[in-house]
Amino acid sequence: MKIISVLIISVFLTCNLMAAGGDSSGGSSDSGDSVSKSSLKQAVSFVKRAGKLEKNNKPDKATKLYSQAFKKLEKAYSKDKKNPDILNYMGFTSRKVGNFSEAEKYYLMGLELDPKHNGINEYLGELYVQTNRIDKAKERLNVLKNCNCSEYSELELIIKTRGTKVY
Repeated sequence: MKIISVLIISVFLTCNLMAAGGDSSGGSSDSGDSVSKSSLKQAVSFVKRAGKLEKNNKPDKATKLYSQAFKKLEKAYSKDKKNPDILNYMGFTSRKVGNFSEAEKYYLMGLELDPKHNGINEYLGELYVQTNRIDKAKERLNVLKNCNCSEYSELELIIKTRGTKVY
């Protein structure tokens, strides 16, 4: 009876430690994953707020938030180098602050991970329009042509209007 009680208590304590994140058998990747997800979530929040500031004609405040988002994205990327969404946002925030060469680098890195990523293809196309490389923008549009997605129509409009529509 004593042995059974000790076993039950041991199992109970082990389960509680694991539930609280006390798993010492390689918990570092879980911790890195949670840091990555948390940083990405915070960055997305900054990006959304920055977009609203842009619409309200407050570009300086928007730029500051895009820069803060980029810092969070760098942290996320340091923990998760295989996530094309992180690279997409790194490209997006870089483009929004006018750092086009860095933005292109991040978009291309994301496409290496996922060549058909709708967001990256659209935003890279937008960058190409902004930098007057319409042929390259059309290449991105061509990648999206069968996606049946909003990214196709948005990029198509931006190409047709040569960027007079808001990016």
